[in-house]
Amino acid sequence: MGDDFPTKGRPSCGPRADPPWASAPVGVPLPIAVTQPKPASSKVESQPVPKKRSWLGRLVIVLLLSLGVWCFYEYATLPDPRGLIDQNPETTALIRTRDEAARSQGKKPRHRQDWVSLGSIAPLAVDSVIASEDASFFIHHGIDFDEVRKALDQAWEKGSLGRGASTITQQLAKNLWLSGDRSFLRKAKELILARHLENALPKKRILELYLNVVEWGDGVYGIEAGSREHFGISASQLSVGQGAVLAAMLPSPRRWTPERHSRALRKRALWIVDRLEKVGKISADEADLARSDIERLLAKDRTTPEPAEEPDQASEDER
Repeated sequence: MGDDFPTKGRPSCGPRADPPWASAPVGVPLPIAVTQPKPASSKVESQPVPKKRSWLGRLVIVLLLSLGVWCFYEYATLPDPRGLIDQNPETTALIRTRDEAARSQGKKPRHRQDWVSLGSIAPLAVDSVIASEDASFFIHHGIDFDEVRKALDQAWEKGSLGRGASTITQQLAKNLWLSGDRSFLRKAKELILARHLENALPKKRILELYLNVVEWGDGVYGIEAGSREHFGISASQLSVGQGAVLAAMLPSPRRWTPERHSRALRKRALWIVDRLEKVGKISADEADLARSDIERLLAKDRTTPEPAEEPDQASEDER
């Protein structure tokens, strides 16, 4: 019982030692820990996102989804070229556009077109068209990316679409199915359709279609009709010079005609003959004969005003 309470003389370090403050004088404050106030946190509480920003984000998402759906629809509704493997088109977008323009002016549309096979066209006339419009036709897959890059660089510098850089396949796609407006949307469709044509048809079939639908004067479509319109002969009978003149018309077929004796047409036709000679399609003697033929066909009275464009600056809407 005597050990239940501590005594004054007992050491303070034993197991039952009094706490250090047990014998403190009266009035001395006890060393009880006082909770100190916590400093204010320096972390700034995140503010709620304004409703306006949230609304704009949702709007952007909706617009992107709408754009994706629209692009998918446009792609899915593009024409299927597989039917052209063994069938010729009854008409083209270009012909319809020309007919509508004529009717809007109170005129009767003119339409001259005679379909022929590729083998029924003078081979050097075909070579002239390729040299004029698309020298890499048998190499690329519908798009000449070097020419596209040059055209984009030029468009960036000028701030508008100008230089066409369209391959024969792209021109065919445009003539068959697209409008003539200069827009990036139309150009994108043209590029996609060009790849579709290349995947669906052999190169020679693409070339045959192109030579039968491309414009060769006011209301004149195809090389057979163009040959008869301007020279009074079949496309199979075209000379090198005549074929070069027809090929030279293509950048602007309703303005650069043999009947107008255009200096720009003459210059381009001679350039085409030079290219044919350079790549070995014709000999030097054949080239000289073709140049003389071109001079005879075009170097006549030039009282008619000349087109403003040079051959290498042809308007895209004429192609």
